[in-house]
Order: sequence, then structure tokens, then C-alpha cells
Amino acid sequence: MEIITKNERNSNERIVCSLKEIEKRKIVEHNDLITSVAKMDKVPLKIFELAVSCIDTENLPKDNIIYLSKAELFTFFKVDDSNKHTRFKEAIAKMQKQAYFEVREKTGKGFEFESIVPIPYIKWNDYNNTVTIEFNYRIMPYLIELKQNFTQYALSDIMELNSKYSIILYKWLSMNYNQYEHYSTKGGRRAEQVQAYRNPTIKVKEIRLITDTVNEYKETYHFFRYIVENSLKEINEHTHFNVTYEKVKKGRSIDSIVFHIEKKHRADDNSYKLGDQAYIDDKKAKEETEKDLVFQAMESKYTKLLSENFLIGMNDIMDTATMAGLQKNVYPLYDELKDLRGLNGVKDHLSYVASKKEAYSKHNVAKYLKKAIEQYLPTVKRQDLS
Repeated sequence: MEIITKNERNSNERIVCSLKEIEKRKIVEHNDLITSVAKMDKVPLKIFELAVSCIDTENLPKDNIIYLSKAELFTFFKVDDSNKHTRFKEAIAKMQKQAYFEVREKTGKGFEFESIVPIPYIKWNDYNNTVTIEFNYRIMPYLIELKQNFTQYALSDIMELNSKYSIILYKWLSMNYNQYEHYSTKGGRRAEQVQAYRNPTIKVKEIRLITDTVNEYKETYHFFRYIVENSLKEINEHTHFNVTYEKVKKGRSIDSIVFHIEKKHRADDNSYKLGDQAYIDDKKAKEETEKDLVFQAMESKYTKLLSENFLIGMNDIMDTATMAGLQKNVYPLYDELKDLRGLNGVKDHLSYVASKKEAYSKHNVAKYLKKAIEQYLPTVKRQDLS
């Protein structure tokens, strides 16, 4: 954590963001800002996102001012060469002269439009590490006191994205997936509406608007290759999402895009911490998924076959983790075998596994059964090819 003098703390109430906290910090923005047009390139956009992540909504910044460290900025942008200070000055100059948001806000009569320069004032010097950033007061309603229609996402995801288009698309996908997580946990939407947030549709005209490519990449092939596909490649590689898409035609033209969002659940994921609402919602979503898997397993014919062969007992059936593991990791492989050899082929396999159960670990039944079928399936496929 940066060391701040008592006078500085009392006079400015400044909070200098810790480098160690980058991985834990989140960005919260109103959805109207998410769907606005960012008239700037990736560097000013990323500086803005980094600055927003330093806003403490429980202790609002005095005079709309937050404090960063130069070291944090250079770490965030992975800059370590001798020209980093020059490059930083150039990025700041570009941000203040060229960067603004074109915000659309829906009203009863239609849309209202605002052009807002988000950060009009930045101050730094060559004798200490602190950078002072002042937000435009007009941008603050989109960043603080957000009761509804807002989106939260991980700063660490933004940090890894190297394209303006990737950042914009990632934020839009986060906006939709956050609503999927919220309504799948809290209720209040029909099942098809909830799934629509996980598989959101956007008009090509709309995605061109928010990516500021209305007059660029006019050829559809180039637009999909350089804006959509390149962005998704970055998002899938560097963020919490795996995303695929489909084109929807209207006549001969491509009218819309449907995205399919899956969330990665990494063991080392520290973007959510205990007590954080996003963590709670994500945990509840996982629990709901596990319940669904257990229910499916209880209804599966394979559970009955395993029980008949004494490969699982009542204790296993009562264990939710075991049943969820079987449904998710083992039963799809039994489906593959059934497609190749029929249900009798599955029965023969389980009979053989049961005869070898001296190797069977009762503490890891799902893992044991998965390993057994994984070893057997390639043999069946080779036999069918010969």
C-alpha cells in the first residue's frame, strides 16, 4: 500500500490504490454507459476503467478525485521500457484532447444524447509516485449511487484485453450475463427470458454503433473477422468468459448476432470475495446447477445400472457431489458408448467394471468410473474402425 502523510490524508482524504489489489478490484458502471459510444482508443479507455475501479462507493471521492500511482499504471499496462514516462504523457494528452463518451439515455419521448469528456483533469509530477485524476461531474451519476441497471466486472479481465473492441464487447456481454445470474437466482423473469440474457441477441447495426464502426469495416466479412471474431478470441483467452456466436439472417443480409456465454469457474479465481454480492450470486448459481445435475442423475437409467451392479450404494446416492459428478463427467461418456454399442454395451462394460472392483476406491467413485470408461471408449472406437 502507498504510504501517505497524515497531512495528505487529512486534507485530501486520498486513497492510493495498491498494486496488490488489482487482481481483486472490480468496476461498476451504469448500463447506459456500457451501451454508450466510446469515442476513444484502447489506452484512454483502459485508463478510465482503471480509474473507475478505484472509486469506493462506500466512501465517495471528494471533489470527484481519485489517486493512482504511476507504478500501478505502468503495471496495469505492462510497461517496463525506458520510454514509459513519455508514453504515459502521450496517452494522457490523447485522452484529454480526443476521448469522450456519447451516452444515450432512454426517456419517455425517445433518446437523450450527451457527449461527456470523462476525465478533464490529471496531475502528476516527476518527484513522487502519485497521479491525481478528477472525473467530470457529469460522468459521476453513471459511476456512483447505482441502485439498478448497473454492471459489475473484474478489472483483471480488462487489464488483459488489448483491443478497444474487445473491451467494449466484453462489457456488453458482462451486462447481459450479470442479468442472467441475477434473475436465475432471484427470479422475476420467465425461464426463456433468463436464458435470453445468457444467449443475448444484438442487431448488427447496434453492435456497429457501440463499437464505433458504423463507417469502418464496411465489408461484412471484414467486420466479423476483425471486430467480432478477434474480440471473442481475446475475451475467451483472457477473461472469465467463453463465448461463441451465431449469425442471424434476414433475407440475404445478416441482421443480428446471437452470443452464447459460458462462465469459467477457475480454482484460483479471486475476482469475487466472500461477502461480495457477486460472489454470493455466483455461489448460488453453482448450487442451483448442482441441484439440476443431481436431479438428472436420479432420473438417469445409468444410476439404476450402477446400483444393480453394486458400483454405487445408498451413501453415494445421498451424496450430492458424487451424483452431480456422475451426471456431469461420467454419464455423457456412457451416452457415447450407448451410441456405439447400444445399452447392452453399457451393461457389459459396467458388469466388467464391477468384476474388477478390488481396484475401486469408494472415496472417489465418480473419478474411478470416469477413468474406467475413458480407458474403454478408445478401444471400442478402434474396433469399430477396423
